[in-house]
Amino acid sequence: MSTRDTIAVIAGAVMILALIGKPATTSRAAAASPLTNTDGTRSGLAPLTTGTERRQGADVIRGLRTRPMGSKAGYDRLNYGANWADTAPGVPYAHNGCRTRDDLLARDGHDLTRDGCAVKRLRLEDPYTGRTITRPGQIQVDHVVPLSYAWRMGARSWPMSKRLDFAQDPLNLLPVDGAANEAKDGSGPASWLPPRARIRCAYAVRFAQVARKYRLPVTPADKSTMLAQCR
Repeated sequence: MSTRDTIAVIAGAVMILALIGKPATTSRAAAASPLTNTDGTRSGLAPLTTGTERRQGADVIRGLRTRPMGSKAGYDRLNYGANWADTAPGVPYAHNGCRTRDDLLARDGHDLTRDGCAVKRLRLEDPYTGRTITRPGQIQVDHVVPLSYAWRMGARSWPMSKRLDFAQDPLNLLPVDGAANEAKDGSGPASWLPPRARIRCAYAVRFAQVARKYRLPVTPADKSTMLAQCR
């Protein structure tokens, strides 16, 4: 081995040793349109801005069934399994050894620093408010179709496996500003929409995609409100 090759090998070894034990840092792609992200595995939620996009979004919403809101009696978060469980039987990211929350932060965050599964640092462009968030503790992962809403619209009769999928499905999950998520609570679109008006059509489409996937009806008022966002 030449002196030059020896130096190159030593330099490479030094770099490897310097990286061992340090959290990994990665970047993520820009937010995806809900129209092209039908399984929820691509990053974020991009606005639908063109006339064609909004017409296509409205077509998704029009396919929803409607019925009056049912009772919340018997609802409990544990009806959907443990919080951020990795054991859902039929959705992406399940059984990968990481909590669902960490999977979602990794999906939507930029400039990530991770320690194993855990996301330690990131930059998140919150679709609901437009804010840039850099502290994981300020982020909550929203169920676009809330768990209590689904319960009142028919999920009480589902088998546990379907409820577990619903709660952990990346199609139904968005990391967002914690305060916005708390303001939403269990509301449907007629009672709450994202503060950022530009994202409301995309939000309505994502709500409709989740409802259609799980064959959930929505209230007539919710459907009307959702259609109005994509005009």
